[in-house]
Amino acid sequence: MKRIWKGIRSVIQFFVIVLHLLRSRPLINIILFFLTLYTTTTANGLWYGVAVLSILLAHEMGHYLACRMYKIKSTLPFFIPIPAPFNPFGTMGAVIKMEGRLPNRKALFDMGVAGPLAGLFVTVIVLIWGFRLPVEPSKLDLPLGGSLLFHWLNRLVAGENTTIIYRNAVTFAGWVGLFVTSLNLLPIGQLDGGHIIYAMLGSKSKYIYRVALIGFAINAAFYPPWVVFLLLLTTFGLKHPAPADDEVEIGWKRRIIGIFTFIVFVVSFMPFPFNIFL
Repeated sequence: MKRIWKGIRSVIQFFVIVLHLLRSRPLINIILFFLTLYTTTTANGLWYGVAVLSILLAHEMGHYLACRMYKIKSTLPFFIPIPAPFNPFGTMGAVIKMEGRLPNRKALFDMGVAGPLAGLFVTVIVLIWGFRLPVEPSKLDLPLGGSLLFHWLNRLVAGENTTIIYRNAVTFAGWVGLFVTSLNLLPIGQLDGGHIIYAMLGSKSKYIYRVALIGFAINAAFYPPWVVFLLLLTTFGLKHPAPADDEVEIGWKRRIIGIFTFIVFVVSFMPFPFNIFL
């Protein structure tokens, strides 16, 4: 187990170094984008590739534009292509790198919430589109688990009350969007949810981090694949750095938006995303 964990850390460190070296070269962002379009298309078809990249791009551009609004230097999104035999999604998502310290908790909140909400908006559009398309045979060998939001949209748009998750490649892209959004909204450490909860509660957010981590650990006890993600969370730390001005209040409007995002987390989260492990 220790060897596997060291291998995972080495891969992550490699990607961090590569992104650091290439952050000032927009051509790399373009190349990675089209490579990821290729790997996602070969994994599940062109419409899946277009849909899932639209979701990821919306998420990362939400962060990027929030950074620009506060004049925080950041890179364009770096997409991570992974060929289908190694990953059913065809990608490991996308990241941006920020430089400098956030000026205050308002900036922290806006930067943290912009990505998930932008990605969620596109995800819902993709799911509505997918639910209106004909059902296709599944190309996946993995039985998928669902979330409350996925089933609600299925009943609302398709008029069905079924446990079948894979309808076609487009709904699978929407499923991936909900999966990515919910993971990012976990109220822990450096995840988007961690940024949001720190902006709302300041240093008191550490208690939420601990409760959320314990809850996730309990989930991992019943679903072993989550152990890897749990190790990543604990390795990268539960502490959240304070912005330059930690006294600025975010106001009641942002608090309402923050509460809404955590409702989104609850209805989007999939405790058992791949039922093959149950």
